[in-house]
Amino acid sequence: MLGSAGCAPGTMGTAEDAAWLRWVTERFQSIAGHDEEIGLEEFKAALQVKESFFAERFFALFDVDGSGTISLAELHGALALLLRGTAADKLRFLFQVYDVDGSGSIDAAELLLVLRACLRESAISLPPQRLHDMARVLLEAADQDGNGSITFQELQQQLEAVPGLMESLTISAASWLKPPAPTRHSRRPRCPTSRSWHNHRGQLAFLGGYVSLNLLLFTLAALRHFGGSGWVAAARGCGQCLNFNCAFIAVPMLRRCLTRLRATPAGRALPLEHCVALHQLVGSAVLALAVLHAGAHVANYGRLAQDGHGALSEFLLVARPGGGGFGGTAPQTGLALQLLLFAMLAFSSPCVRRGGHFELFYWSHLSYVPVWALLLFHAPNFWKWFLVPGGLFVLEKAVGTAVSRAVGLRIVEVHLLPSQVTHLVIQRPRSFRFEPGDYIYLNIPAIAAYEWHPFSISSAPEQQDTIWLHIRSLGQWTTRLYEFFRQPEPLQPHGNLERKRWWQRVQATPCTTPGTSGCSVPSTGDAAIELTSYRRSGAPTTTRGTEDGDRDWDTSLQAVSVGPGESQQLCSIKCYIDGPYGTPTRRIFTSEHAVLIGAGIGITPFASILQSIMYRYRQRKQSCPSCETVWDEDMALRKVDFIWINRDQQHFEWFLDLLAALELQQEEQDPGGRFLELHLYMTSALGRSDVKAVGLQLALDLLAAKEQRDSITGLRTRTQPGRPDWSQVLGRVAEERKGKVHVFFCGSPALAKVVRMHCERFGFRFFKENF
Repeated sequence: MLGSAGCAPGTMGTAEDAAWLRWVTERFQSIAGHDEEIGLEEFKAALQVKESFFAERFFALFDVDGSGTISLAELHGALALLLRGTAADKLRFLFQVYDVDGSGSIDAAELLLVLRACLRESAISLPPQRLHDMARVLLEAADQDGNGSITFQELQQQLEAVPGLMESLTISAASWLKPPAPTRHSRRPRCPTSRSWHNHRGQLAFLGGYVSLNLLLFTLAALRHFGGSGWVAAARGCGQCLNFNCAFIAVPMLRRCLTRLRATPAGRALPLEHCVALHQLVGSAVLALAVLHAGAHVANYGRLAQDGHGALSEFLLVARPGGGGFGGTAPQTGLALQLLLFAMLAFSSPCVRRGGHFELFYWSHLSYVPVWALLLFHAPNFWKWFLVPGGLFVLEKAVGTAVSRAVGLRIVEVHLLPSQVTHLVIQRPRSFRFEPGDYIYLNIPAIAAYEWHPFSISSAPEQQDTIWLHIRSLGQWTTRLYEFFRQPEPLQPHGNLERKRWWQRVQATPCTTPGTSGCSVPSTGDAAIELTSYRRSGAPTTTRGTEDGDRDWDTSLQAVSVGPGESQQLCSIKCYIDGPYGTPTRRIFTSEHAVLIGAGIGITPFASILQSIMYRYRQRKQSCPSCETVWDEDMALRKVDFIWINRDQQHFEWFLDLLAALELQQEEQDPGGRFLELHLYMTSALGRSDVKAVGLQLALDLLAAKEQRDSITGLRTRTQPGRPDWSQVLGRVAEERKGKVHVFFCGSPALAKVVRMHCERFGFRFFKENF
């Protein structure tokens, strides 16, 4: 196809210009065919634009002779202007795009038409009145003579007043015709820099110690049997490593112990944020060692069989004195262990866990119980290795089960947010203590009786009565959760009478609508830090799901419509929680300059952290109004930058009330202060340098400056189009010199790699949220 976003041709040299023109010519000829001309529909398909308005305007400007088609000569003439023309020439092209009727000026009606197309192209939805406001403010700013229209000179002066806009427009004028850059795959790995080694020193030191310990154990065990067969020495070496690894694999899953360890100096030095990756690494090592161990023994049995000491099948299938293990059953227990380990590994793959088959992962992973039991029979010395980690693991399981099942909690309020996000408000136990950024495991018997899933707590510890969770529908369980609360009638399980009775037991008592007696709505009373409910102010309140009096089923949900794409339900569904468990974000309060980066629903742990930070900030400001920083034993922060990246406009609605409350709190406590800075990015919106969005972004800037409010979110912080330029963003952070910078990220692994690379460049510590 003819167009693809990429680097601008305006930055290319003469040789690159010629190569690019050859590429465009070849693409044109492949589309045009023998007549060497293309029509409007072919041009639209080639440009890949969402809004046909721009394709039609570009086509009209390229079609110099007005024949209704574009010839190769006309295309070359237009491209020569975009490539080699002056800034004024390229600005003239933009002006002609906006001057729909060709009158030589842009009036209000044309501005409305263009801005409406720009909104659709950037996937932004605004009320009609805001569209008229943008057209009016843009016309007022550019129309210097007050005649109600914008001339080319007036548009040029207006754009020149915006720093860097003319330069970026000059660069991007032909970018939509630039061929995609070829993907280069380097066969050589990227050499780690000194900063990379410094940032990963904890992981590398731990990994080096782990590998060295395994090599030492293998060597010592192999040397003790070196006088006999080499196969026996290899099997004994692998067996000793298996003793250690089969016990050590439980350590990364000691969540309660690791959470307490985070608060110690040792916890700050150890890479505790990679405990899940370590568990997976040890599991893979166990399987590899088990294969080598079994293979060495089978090879030794084969050697003995050839020497006439018996058949190979007898060695493997028949218990015999001196065969090893309890009662000579080492070969048989070893084969059973191999099967169990292979099953655990197969059902632990991401395609099983995240592909709608979580039950297979859950039940197959419970085979760690028979695995450890068989190891006690298979290896007489395994109990010595297993005693401490195994004892702690059993103790944690027992305590977790007792605590989580001791008190059945209630989901007292549910909000269904845009993009299938479920906001749960859960009754908080009096003894429940957690830190900002912690997560819990949640079990809802009405959804799945045995499944526990981890979710970050999005409410602050200072919120006394309830716990908030924001859950995105990304898998089978989370989708079922959303559908359970979305449907007027809760999903009924299929099965016999006993299962229906079980359903009735897990169903909660009926709920009430706001203002009636019954279950309370704690979220409206948690005023410790002036938190706001997610009900939209001024929205009509209606009850649905109870109009039909003929229905005799009992519902535990009552829904309240609170706005487009959002609903609220007051309920009393039973649930259980296990936790809390710590994450790397606990280090935020010991940082001097914290940069929090959330992508999409990755804002969840930071919602809790931001609320707690502003609560502590307000407390310190009240105790010391003249203090510029808030240093104390609990929080050493001097500056906080929060960056939230979303794909589209709807996703911002998840936490708009919270962000608005944080802006208001900072303005009340420290007018003009910059302790907390918000940075919002909308990736579906076209940037200022795009010819299809420059007018829209200019109008949004002018309207935001006039009203002190962003038109997209309603916040004081202006939403930036496109993706962050991490070099510029982190470069500004480095220039502020507020102390040591720690970057905390929660989002996709692909974006995490990009952010980590830039952090290493600036020497910032990087922490990634992991479950």
